[in-house]
Order: sequence, then structure tokens, then C-alpha cells
Amino acid sequence: MDASADRIAEPWGGRTPYGRGEAWPARVDTYLAEGVEPAEVQRWVQAASILHSDGDAMDIAVKDGHMVGVRGRVSDRVNHGRLGPKDLFGWQANSSRDRLTRPLVREGGRLVECDWDTAISRVVSRSKDLLDRRGPGSIGFYTSGQLFLEEYYTLAVLARGGIGTNHLDGNTRLCTSTAAEALKESFGCDGQPGSFDDIDHADVIALFGHNLAETQPVQWMRVLDRLEGSDPPRLVCVDPRPTPAARLASVHLAPRGGTNLALLNALLHEIIRTGRIDQEYIDSHTVGFDELKERVKDCTPQWAAEICDVPADHIRQAADILGGAQRLLSTVLQGVYQSHQATAAAVQVNNLHMIRGMLGRPGAGVLQMNGQPTAQNTRECGANGDLPGFRNWENDDHVADLAKVWNVEPDTIPHYGPPTHAMQMFRYAEQGSIRMLWISGTNPAVSLPELARIRSVLARDDLFVVVQDLFLTETAQLADVVLPAATWGEKTGTFTNADRTVHLSDKAVEPPGEAKPDLDIFLDYASRMGFQDKDGGPLVTWHDPESAFEAWKRCSAGRPCDYTGLTYGKLRGASGIQWPCNDEFPEGTDRLYRDKISWAHPDMCESYGRDLVTGASTAVVEYRSLNPDGKGLLKAAGYLPPHEMPSDDHPFQLTTGRTIYHFHTRTKTGRAPQLNAAAPDVWVEASAEDANQLGLHEGDLMEVSTARGALRARLRITGIRPGLLFVPFHYGYWDTPAGHGPGDGTPGRAANETTITDWDPVSKQPLFKTAAAALRLVERGDGAVVAPTTAASAPVGAAPTAPTVGGPSAHATQTRDDDGDRREGSGT
Repeated sequence: MDASADRIAEPWGGRTPYGRGEAWPARVDTYLAEGVEPAEVQRWVQAASILHSDGDAMDIAVKDGHMVGVRGRVSDRVNHGRLGPKDLFGWQANSSRDRLTRPLVREGGRLVECDWDTAISRVVSRSKDLLDRRGPGSIGFYTSGQLFLEEYYTLAVLARGGIGTNHLDGNTRLCTSTAAEALKESFGCDGQPGSFDDIDHADVIALFGHNLAETQPVQWMRVLDRLEGSDPPRLVCVDPRPTPAARLASVHLAPRGGTNLALLNALLHEIIRTGRIDQEYIDSHTVGFDELKERVKDCTPQWAAEICDVPADHIRQAADILGGAQRLLSTVLQGVYQSHQATAAAVQVNNLHMIRGMLGRPGAGVLQMNGQPTAQNTRECGANGDLPGFRNWENDDHVADLAKVWNVEPDTIPHYGPPTHAMQMFRYAEQGSIRMLWISGTNPAVSLPELARIRSVLARDDLFVVVQDLFLTETAQLADVVLPAATWGEKTGTFTNADRTVHLSDKAVEPPGEAKPDLDIFLDYASRMGFQDKDGGPLVTWHDPESAFEAWKRCSAGRPCDYTGLTYGKLRGASGIQWPCNDEFPEGTDRLYRDKISWAHPDMCESYGRDLVTGASTAVVEYRSLNPDGKGLLKAAGYLPPHEMPSDDHPFQLTTGRTIYHFHTRTKTGRAPQLNAAAPDVWVEASAEDANQLGLHEGDLMEVSTARGALRARLRITGIRPGLLFVPFHYGYWDTPAGHGPGDGTPGRAANETTITDWDPVSKQPLFKTAAAALRLVERGDGAVVAPTTAASAPVGAAPTAPTVGGPSAHATQTRDDDGDRREGSGT
């Protein structure tokens, strides 16, 4: 391990400063299990991180057939040998004693062990029966952001080409569907324009709703090293919480929840007003500038200050930095994606880069970031509600091209309407039209909003639930069939990180018991179902990870995410490689849109776009009229207030997020001793101003409630903006005495007991950032029980009705906190 630091207490390790335009120095981080010496490691096996979207390359240490540690891969372009806390310690979950090792089926209301033939036969029998009686629309698939590319592609083929269902989506709908939609709205197609290497060259780095330090800690190490080197970048941070980035920012803007679009429109207003735009780039490479200029002409900093509760002068300061940047890198994540008007706000970040001509050059790029490790593959492979290879479901030529790749008739592939998004799938299950739901590698009984409703859906007698996972999660406990899956380190496959870097992860050890790779499970199902192509041959023609990868390459050929220049051999032993990688770019492509916006032409684009406010689809005729030459689209949108606002009964806004020590619903990180000890239980953050007003103290047991439900958590008093509460979403019930959620008097602790069933009209991403909540003291930190009372009175800076209550002075921007209290920055 980095010898200079305890990587729990100091998660980013020691500094290796470097200057602008210089190469990031290497630093190899290693962790071996207690008692294991380096000389005892028998093999080092290539892999990459599966616990965030950074794609940190690593080697797995193997001794006597067991994982015993990891080390960073020094030659890799992404991390230069560094690893974050989840990378260093998360692998220990693989050997947990409660891993699933045999299939389970429900008999007499209980899950009992059985063999694989019994379990898969039951799934196949129910599938065939439903297809005969109710058709393909009765079957849905809800997958993950943690499988491998080969597994997603196989799932997409069997679901769309075999079953013929439109109901296939991933839990990436919860974290990065807005990233994909924002890229499609602006550039006609998914695909990250920028590169992590842009950190090396930027003179300004802007983070919009992105707690980089905790969600992609290795890239934060890179930023920290730049900040300590010569010619450091200036940071602009938009976040309602005092994250590590906020504490180091030149300007920190902490807006009210749900007001991101108003703030971004004001920033655009100032940059356009002061003439700091690249008119030549705008004229050559974009359409829509006049409409954008007209839309934001009245969006002054003072106007936004009234809405966002951020001082107008600080908005001007941020605009001055953004407008004066020579090389601007912007990143966006959940503080935008999971909030009100998500896609509209994310698109404005793209607009900022296009009007400034900040694309396709070192240090000049935008990263619409991902949250999960393989979210990019979910999108590429068509397992997230799109067609594989970023094909347009409304373009008959694209559908025909995919049908040719699969050797099926075009009508076999459902394209009669938009693919079904996850929230709608659960609605269909609730209504009874979806009768079988296959859930792979995700835990919706903790991660979806309004959990009481989700549990009731999954428990329906007329819904046959299949869960494919490593552990008996809260979701698996509600299943009819549970399939034990192998995970990272126990199987081989590829996955792609947030800046399009493809890594190969090799099998290091055998999975426990009878657990199988997800690919093998899908292949077995496809074979038993007898899926055929139009000539009577098998629809799925591959048999192992490498042959599946070769099949995917054929599907990706000529598409934006072209993998045809990649092979397992090329990826093994070397650095990850960024797609597109083909004959034209045999070593990969570091940045998109160097010369022009490549994939926005009406014949080539992945989407014709939507109205950013209503979500209404843009017709192909309208798109052709607007953008006949396929340029970047500068799309404007007006601000609207959030759907749910604070009230007398629920005077706070509630936002949820992450901590650096955990991933998703803690099924892995909660079983890694160091990570779990660092953050063993849920908490609620409130501002010092609100705590003082309400007579609350650090460690008090609080109840956070909304119109949907409640949870109990210990109080942390932080520098969060007044009127806002924060709860990390990771915590469920598998490690509580009850084990399966509220009931029998067990208090809730899952953040999503409280969140609202609402989603962005464009991306369909659920909104986890804008619920109205009440806060009630249950027990003092010293254990003294408090008599039940009504909800706490209105917090400082709250906005129950008018957006100006509290005023611009309610929260000081440019926050710096020198006490080093890292918990204040735990996840946006």
C-alpha cells in the first residue's frame, strides 16, 4: 500500500505533484491480506476496478487458489498504479461466508436449495408459458452496471432478438441515463467527448454536482497532484455540500436543490453577455445558438440568485473563470443527473463547451460521468433501453442493420415504440402486464425510490421474479428463483470506464460452490429456450467470453463505439485502450470531436432528441430540418420549480448520495472489514445553523420522514447548506436483525424509504435529490429517549413557498473547511 498513508484515514494517499502539460507520475498502491508477504504471491492476474466508473487497472494476487490482495497497474493510462479505498479492500467480499453457492427455488413460501437443472428449467418453463399465453411483453429484464460487456451483449440479444421484448433496462437508469441522454441531445450520440488525461492540461476544472473525490477517488488524486504542482488549475464547484473539491475551489456555488438549470442558464448568460464565446466554432460546428442566446438573455445572476439562494457576485465570479479559461474541463454527475430538470441542466454544460469551442483538444473537454463500473457497456450493448451499438430505434435502416448482424428479420427486434425504462417496467409489473422479471446483479429493493412500493411489487403473487446475484440480497429474498453468480476475479470479460477505456479482467480464482458466470447462465438459458435466427440456426452462436467479444465487435463495426481493432490479446498485459479502436484508429481515440461533431447527422444519429422540458420526442422530419448537416445542437430550456417543495409539515429538502467507502447497496463493500468499519451505518447530515436552531447535537438519533416513509439515523452536523438534509443511500437491511426491511417494529434505515417516484422527462432517471422532508429527534446522543413530537420547525434558509426565503446570505459560498472532516464530503 502507499506507504505514506492509512488509506481509510487518508483515502487519497500521498502527493506526487506535477505541472500543467506534464505526465502524471506513477505511484503503485498495493494491499495484501494480513500475513501474506509479496514473495508468497504465486500469480498476479490482470483486472480492473468493479466498484466505481474510473476503471482503475489492477492485478489480483493469488495464493493457493485464493485472492490475497491487489496492486495497481503502473503502465495503465487511467490510474498510473494508484488505487482507491474500494479498490484496495473491496475484493475481500468475494470470499464472504454468505456467498450464494447453490440455486434456490421457492417452495411452500420458502427458498430452498436445488440443482441448476431444476432452477433453470423452472425459469425456462415459465418463460415459454408466458410467451405462449401473454406474448413477449409479459417478460422483462432488469440488469446491472456491474456485469461484463460480453454478458450485457448476450442479454440484449436473447431479450430483444430471442424473447422479442421491449422491456430491458439496467440500474444504470438510476445513475447515468442522463449522461447518455445529454450526449445524445447535444452530439446526436452517446460517447464521452473528453478524457481523464484532460486533467493534465486544463487550466480550469469545473465540477457540476460531481463529488469527484469520493466517486472517482483516483482522478481526484490526479487533481490534487495538479493543485500541488506548477501552474495549478482553478476549480469551480457546484454542490450544496462542502465536499473536498468545494473546500479547494476558487468558487463554490451551493444552490438550493432542484435549481441547477437556473444556475447554468445564468452562467451561460454572463459568458454570452461578456462576449467570451468562440463565434467561429459556433458557426462551423453548431446549430441553435440564436435560440440559446434568446432563452438566457434575461437569466441574469441576480435572477438566478433569487431562485438558487447563491450570491449573484459569486455567479459572476464563476462565469468569469469559466469564460476566461484557456482549456476548460467540466465533469457532471449525480448532483445534476438525479435532480430536477436533469437532462436540461446537463445539456447546458455541453452548451458551455460548444459556445466556447472547448472540445477535442487536450484539457478542453466535457465528461458526462458514469456512476457504475460498467455503465458504459450497458449503454453500448443495448441493455439499458437502447439498441446495441448506439443504433437509433426510430431509424429503420439502423434496425435493419442490427437485424443483419443477428441474422433475424427486422420485425423480430421490437421497435414499435421507445424501449421501456426501469421505472415503467416496475409500473407494468405493478399493473400485472409484466408477469416475469429477471433481475441480474442489482438490488432494487434498496436502490429504487419509494421502497415500500417496490417491495409490494416484487412480492406480488402474479409476478415471477428471478434474481441472479452473489448474495441473498433484500431483492433475492423476494424471488421465486435465485441463481448464484460468479463475480469479478472469478470470470473473464471486458468492461469500459467513463472515458471510453476498455480493460480486460481475467479470471483469477474459481467461484465458490456451484456459482456460475453471468455469461454462462445467459448462454444456458438461450440454449434451453431454443432461440433461432431466420435460417434456423442458433441465435446466440458464441460459447465463451472471447467468442462473445468477437461477436460484439461485429455488432460495433462502423458504429461510434467501434471495437473492431481490439482483441483479448491486445488488451492483455498492456494499458486499457479507448474506443473507437479500428483500422483508422488502431491504438484507440483519446478525444472525440477533434475536427467536427461526428455522429449527429440525421442518417447516423442515435436519437432525434426530445424537448428538454416536456420530454416529447422530436420527429425525424423536424430533426432533419433543424440539423441537416449533423452539427452539434445547442438546446435551450427554461427553468421550472421542482415538483415537490418544502412545506410546513416537511420543511427541509432531502438529498441522497454516496460515501467513498461504499458502493451501491453495500453488498460487496459492506463485507470488506476496513470499508464497513469506516462507515458502518447510515447517518443524516444537517447544517450547524439548523442544528442550533432546533437544539440538536452531534450523534442524536433522528427520524427523517417524507410523504412516502421514514428512516432513523444518527445526526452529523456539517457545513451543508441550511435547509438541506443529506442521507447516504447505500444502507439496506441484509446486515440488520430483521434482515429484510421495515416491519415487525424494525425502523427503516434505507434512504429510499423516503424518496419520491418521479423521474426526468427526457432521461427517465429517478429524482433522488429533491424530496421534501421533516426531521424529528428520537433519542439524544447520550441515549436519553425523547417524547414524540411534531416535525421540526422550518430550518434556516428553507423555502417552503417562495424561492427567495432565506436570501442570498443564507449560505456562504466559496466554503473552505480546514478541519479536515472528510465525512462532510461523503458523496454527491
